[in-house]
Amino acid sequence: MRTPLIIHIISFLLSFVITMTIQNMVMGMITRAEFVRPNFKQNLIPVGSGIIFPTTLVVAYIPLFLLWPQHLSEKAFIFIFVVTFAALLGILDDFWGSKETSGLKGHLGVLFKGRLTTGGFKAVWGGILALLVAVVSGELIMIPVNALLLALSINAINLLDLRPGRAGKAFIFSAVLLAAAGIGRQETVFLAVLTGSFLAFFPLDLKAKTMMGDAGSNALGGALGIMSVWLLSMEAKFAVLLFLVAFHLITEKVSLTKIIEKNSFLNFLDKLGRER
Repeated sequence: MRTPLIIHIISFLLSFVITMTIQNMVMGMITRAEFVRPNFKQNLIPVGSGIIFPTTLVVAYIPLFLLWPQHLSEKAFIFIFVVTFAALLGILDDFWGSKETSGLKGHLGVLFKGRLTTGGFKAVWGGILALLVAVVSGELIMIPVNALLLALSINAINLLDLRPGRAGKAFIFSAVLLAAAGIGRQETVFLAVLTGSFLAFFPLDLKAKTMMGDAGSNALGGALGIMSVWLLSMEAKFAVLLFLVAFHLITEKVSLTKIIEKNSFLNFLDKLGRER
């Protein structure tokens, strides 16, 4: 069965309006709590504002449950669980994270030496989340692939969030590809809800008025990961997983920003819409 297009549109618009309504209040709350950090221009701005994504989902889900087919309820709760849990792990790193260790390899390396960082804590629990969701989301033989897809998707968007708008553009591009791959699938309505919230928030991130932080990038990556698990064929999953593994290996060795700056097309896309 398909979910009618009008339900996708209503879901998108509702979450867009909710985010537009509450985002200034959320940023004000964060600023008053003095959770601010210098951006790449050294201007102090609120960090962790991406917590607005799961907040919007929770509010939007209440009326949307009346529109969505009843049998979608289970997956709806899985989706919001993934997005919310990933965002909360990100908040931990946004507010209390230390910058003395960076990268997935660095955090895991320190962890194996007996010292726990917020990044290591996030990696462990992110892995547990991915494994748990994979167990309930597919065939037994696909559990490792699905778990890695989810875990690496969360971290990939996090790695991109080094300049205003960069991670957001990657999310939009990936969401469009997943929506195309999932044409006719009911689960795409969940992607419509999160995309509506993100597009309402995106101008603030693009203009460096706030940082969505790990809270936001983890939430977006988690959404892309679970949608990949649900929507992609086995062959497509292996292709995406291969790309994600290669992406992580490359970014452990080379600065992603330098790679982008050396490629004129990527550099153009990276700076598109960003204030100089």
